[in-house]
This record gives sequence, C-alpha cells and structure tokens, in this order.
Amino acid sequence: MRRAPIARRLFPPRAPPVASARVSPTTRVLVGLVAGLGLGILVAESGSPDLLRAAELVEPAGTLFINAIRMTVIPLVVGSLIVGVASTPDPRVIGRIGGRAVVLFLLLLFAAAGFTALVAPPLLAYLPVDPGAAAELRASAGASAQAAEEGVRQIPTFASWLVSLVPNNPVKAAADGAMLPLIVFSIAFGIAAAQLTGPRRDAVVNFAGGVAEASLTLVRWILVLAPVGVFALALPLAARMGLSAAGAVGGYVAVVSLGCVAFMVLVLYPVAVLFGGVSLREFAGASLPAQAVAFSARSSLAALPMMIEQARDRLRLPRPVTDFLLPLAASTFRAGAGVGVTGGVLFIARLYGVELSTAQLLSVLVTVVLTSFSIPGVPAGSVIVMVPVLLAAGLPPEGIGVLLAIDTIPDMFRTTTNVTADMTVASVLGRRGRVAPGAEEPVVQTAA
Repeated sequence: MRRAPIARRLFPPRAPPVASARVSPTTRVLVGLVAGLGLGILVAESGSPDLLRAAELVEPAGTLFINAIRMTVIPLVVGSLIVGVASTPDPRVIGRIGGRAVVLFLLLLFAAAGFTALVAPPLLAYLPVDPGAAAELRASAGASAQAAEEGVRQIPTFASWLVSLVPNNPVKAAADGAMLPLIVFSIAFGIAAAQLTGPRRDAVVNFAGGVAEASLTLVRWILVLAPVGVFALALPLAARMGLSAAGAVGGYVAVVSLGCVAFMVLVLYPVAVLFGGVSLREFAGASLPAQAVAFSARSSLAALPMMIEQARDRLRLPRPVTDFLLPLAASTFRAGAGVGVTGGVLFIARLYGVELSTAQLLSVLVTVVLTSFSIPGVPAGSVIVMVPVLLAAGLPPEGIGVLLAIDTIPDMFRTTTNVTADMTVASVLGRRGRVAPGAEEPVVQTAA
C-alpha cells in the first residue's frame, strides 16, 4: 500500500472541532491575554511603583515562553523547506503546471507583502501608542531592543545584503539566527536532494521530515503553556503602557483583517476575472463555500475538498488543475501570510518605536515570501514563522507574545485570503483547459 506523500503526512488537515466540555485552547489563550491586559491596566492606572515592580516580576516567564518557541524555528523551517522542495511530484507535471504555479505563487505573495507595506504604515500611525511608553518598553526589552536599534544604525548596502544571501557556513548562519541565508541554503539543498534517486533520496526526505515533524510536536507542547506565557507578557506590557496597549492591540486586529479583505477585493478577484477568464459572479460564487469553511475552521486544507468540488463543477477546470494544483496550493501557498506577517512586523516596529529603513523593509518582504512556504499546520503558525522575519528586520521577537494571543481573528481572515488566492491561481492556470458545460474532459492546455 502506497504511503501518502511526506509533506501531506507532515501537515495533515486539522480535524473538525468536536463538541466537548473542555475549554478550547483559543479561549484559554484569550483569557490569559484579557487577564494580563486587564490587570496590567489596573496597575498602570493605580500609579503604584510597588505594583509596577510586582508586575515586572512575571516578565521572565513570558521571556521563557518566547525563547521556547524560538528554539523550534530553525529545525522547523529547514526541515519543512527541504521536504517541500525535495518531495516534488512527477517532473513532467511540474514542468507543465508546477513551474507556472510557483511563478504565480511568488508574484501574489510579493503583491500581498508589498500591498501591506504600502497600506499598513499610514493606518498604524494612528494607533494610540504613547512615545514615552514605547521608549520605556524598548528600554525594558534589554538586549533585544538594543540589537534592534543597532540594526537601524548599521544598515547594510544592497550589494552586501545580496552577497549575504548565500552563507559560506550554513551551520554558523543557523547559530547566528540569520534566517534568510539559511532559507536560501535549505531551498538549494532541497533541489539537490530531489535529484537523488532511490533509497538515498528517501533517506534525506525522511530525515528532514522527521526533524520537522518532531519540531511540530515540540511546538504543540509549548503552545499548551501559551495562556501562562501570554499572561506573563501582557501584564507588564499593559502596566507600562496603560490603556494605550488595548487600543493598539485592537488597531492591529483591524488593520490586518481589513488588509486581507482589501487585498482579496482589489487584487485577487480582479486577477481571477482578467486572467482567469471567469466572470466576477462566477468566481465569487465558486469561492464562497470554500471561504466559509476556511473562515470557520482556520485551515486551508480543511477547505480543500470544497475548493476541488467548486473548481470542477462551477469553474469547470481540468483535472490536473483540480487534482494536483489545488492540493499543492492548499499545502504550500499562503498569500494571507503576505498580509498578516508583514502587518504584524510593522505593528511590532510601531509598538517598539523603531523606524524601519528601506533595506530592512526589503529584507522583511523577501523573508515573508520565503518563510510563507514553511508555515506549519498548527494554530498561530504564521505568528511562529514571524520570528525569523523579525530577526531579519532587526526587531525584538518578544512582541509576538501579544500577537499570538490575539491571532484568532486575523487567522480567520488570513486563511480566507489563502483559499481565495488558491482559487485565483487555479482559475488562471486552468483557463485554456476549461471544460465546456456538458463536454467531456479535454486535452489539458494550461494558460501560459
């Protein structure tokens, strides 16, 4: 009996929720966030130095939680990238559809990240973050904040940044937390592993898959402690910033959610109509069932059966597109990360009062695109992958603790964006091979 591809076994679709009397992980994390923010605001409003010092005593627990997440990032990203690249299907299928799909993936990801980089900063500028509180927050972050400020002062030239993309020692790059060169090495290594045959190729893929799968298991264990870690991060944050913390958090949720909606309406729908040869009503009607599943389940893979059904029955796309491209897109292509991760990084920069340079912003965009292919299939996976993006921008990663706690609503919109982008790519690539109503399956000729 043939086993499922390792990439599918590594990132299986999440099972639908089962009715239970137990409190869901999302609820527990939100309770931790609300409790931390509420108690911290009370401490801030009291003006008591003793209470403020007491609130700061729990901060090391939050730092431990962040460090525990960070230690899983490198093996998770490297392992999943190698598996994803080396486990490519039949090269003939890849040559006909996969290559064009990858180009569209990259174009839409860069469009999503660039769109957010242009739209989000003016909106985030209105968030109620007091400059004095932000300065105090940066000072309290210790070495991480100092490293971020040092990164702003030491902006690399474009030539040195380009040279640094190829590491002369990938092990040292991993030790230094240089994620972008490490990602380039992982992709190149995966391409090389795909050229191997027989047991040697299987050994490399199985080892990389085992490393990534073990890292996912470790992430799940760490996320059990998320309510405590989030409480320990939110309490001193709110104690230092007062009511402005709650306003900033709400502003972040609104910016990312509205950004996802705007990207779908202004970019994805027009691309499907103009380059996919479908009417707006036809595409919107075919995408809506999968969008509803994605929004409620927060899983692109959970919406995959609905995507395939609608692509066949309503868009009449050929089977190589529905049976190969859509599963590939649902497993690896996450356009919503271009909006969500970029918006999260810009929010953290705003929260810490750090002005990103053009070179840093370019590094963020490239790292967002590359790391989006390695987002794990766990709740808040995009926030976890945000760590290397923050490191690439020279920002302190401690800020993801708050984002992790409030990720439920942004994750719903990100996942809906993912599914919409999958249907967009399928419509574009399947345009020439579209089946006429009542006709038999044609000879496939995908769009150029």
